[in-house]
Formats: sequence, C-alpha cells, structure tokens
Amino acid sequence: MQHMSLTHEGSVAVLKFNHPEVMNAVGGQMLDDFNEALMDLRDSDARALLLTGEGRGFCAGANLSDGDRSNPKRRQQSGDGLRERYHPILLKLRDLPMPIVTAVNGAAAGVGMSFAVMGDIVCASRNAFFLQAFTRIGLVPDGGSTFLLPRLVGWGRAMELSLLAERLPAAQALEWGLINRLFDDQDALMSGAMEIAQKLANGPRSIAMTRQLYWQSVHNSYEQQLDLEAKTQNEAGTTRDFKEGVAAFLEKRDAKFSGQ
Repeated sequence: MQHMSLTHEGSVAVLKFNHPEVMNAVGGQMLDDFNEALMDLRDSDARALLLTGEGRGFCAGANLSDGDRSNPKRRQQSGDGLRERYHPILLKLRDLPMPIVTAVNGAAAGVGMSFAVMGDIVCASRNAFFLQAFTRIGLVPDGGSTFLLPRLVGWGRAMELSLLAERLPAAQALEWGLINRLFDDQDALMSGAMEIAQKLANGPRSIAMTRQLYWQSVHNSYEQQLDLEAKTQNEAGTTRDFKEGVAAFLEKRDAKFSGQ
C-alpha cells in the first residue's frame, strides 16, 4: 500500500492515512489502499481498529489535483465516483466486526470529517479541527455526513456546519458531542486513543455486537429493535466471553476475555 499503512499492536490494528505531503487528502490510490486494508482486517485477528493520519493532518478531504479530476466529464460524474469508490469503503467500516477508535490529529475536512466521525469513540488533539468543506467548492456534503451529523450534534448544528462551511475547533466539537475525548497534543492523543482501543480489544465479543445493534437501530421501529436485542442477547449468551464474565464476577476477579 502506498497511501495507507496498516500495522498491529497486539489485538489493535492501526490504520493510517499515509500521504502527508497533501495532508492525507484522498486520491484514487488511497481509496484502493483503504479498500485493501479493510479486506485484510476482516481476515485478521484484530479486535479493535485505530484509524488516524500520518503527519499534521487526519484527512483533508478529496485530493482535487488527483488524476483526472480536472476532466470536466469526471467532474460531472462525482456522484458515480462516490458510489463506485467511497461507498464500499464506508459500508465496510460500518460492518467491521470490531469497534473503531478514530484519533483526529489535525484537519478532518470534507470526506475526511466523515471518516473521522465514523469512529465509535472519536478522539482529537486540541489543534484538530473539523470542516464540512463541500459548499466552498459548490458541492453537497457526502460520505454519509448528512446521515451522521444530525444524529451526533442535532439538526441545527449539522445545518450550520454544512451550509456555512466554517471550521469547528476540537474543543467546540467536544462541547457539541461530536467527539468523545480531547487531548492536549498529538503524543497525548495517540497514547490516549491507543489506551481506549486496547481496552476495547481486550473486551468481550459483545462489544462488536453492541456497535452493530446501534447501527441497525436506525432502520428499525422500537418493537423491531427490542426483538433484535433479544436475538442478539441469545447469541451473546452462548459465547465463551459470557461464561468467563459470569465466572469472574462470582469469583471476584477481573475477567479475561478472548473475543469468542
């Protein structure tokens, strides 16, 4: 992979946008690498994913100077490019059988902001910012942002972010509920985000089930979600981790979960 890097620290997979020369802006090669990394992840032993950026930025959105984007025909087919290249990646992220922690170490703009808020736990350094940059170049929000932002920060704030296209500093993002944790600098961000990712990776299999319940809830009625919770609870109750959790509780010791 040229513009993404995938490493492992124990049970935590660390996936980085790796094109710092352009603040990790997304081009065709990065999309290919991203898709390949997510396919590799599904076949790995990782139990949590930490997604971050190399250098000073998290992801500065689409790389407008990449490849044939200057071609007028390609500009007219931006939506087709989303369906063909971005949507499969976003759906793979949604369907990953592990929790996702994002560590936003700098600019998260355009679709980079969409990737950032896909995290189940979103961490950011104090110098990071979020930007719905689309209307600045005459486009509409994409990457699922019109779905996620109203659910994360409310209708009015989502409209404000998308229509005015103003920077949202990390400290304000914390106040709005867009992020979960704020760290003073990049070193503290990476160690703090890794600590969270390791805690999730060492947790029971039910953690992955829980994130899927939340994603599925957006399609269901209350009654349907109650039924899905019951079905998923049946599945969780058959896992080794459930047996270990109960045994550890009764024996007054810390549980040692295996993710099975």
